[in-house]
Amino acid sequence: MKVNIGALDRSIRAIVGVVLVALVFTGPESAWGLIGLIPLATAAMGNCPAYSLIGISTCKTGNR
Repeated sequence: MKVNIGALDRSIRAIVGVVLVALVFTGPESAWGLIGLIPLATAAMGNCPAYSLIGISTCKTGNR
């Protein structure tokens, strides 16, 4: 898989993912917080399947 997520995009995804997963344990304690695993996974992989389908890349250095 080619990297199509830049550093800022990865950071934002990781923060949003952690916040959403934290909602499982605090706040409304709903299973909906598990949706935060998606941005966490894409941040860890550096690849967003939706970006690949649309042809978007936020990686400034190009695809590795």
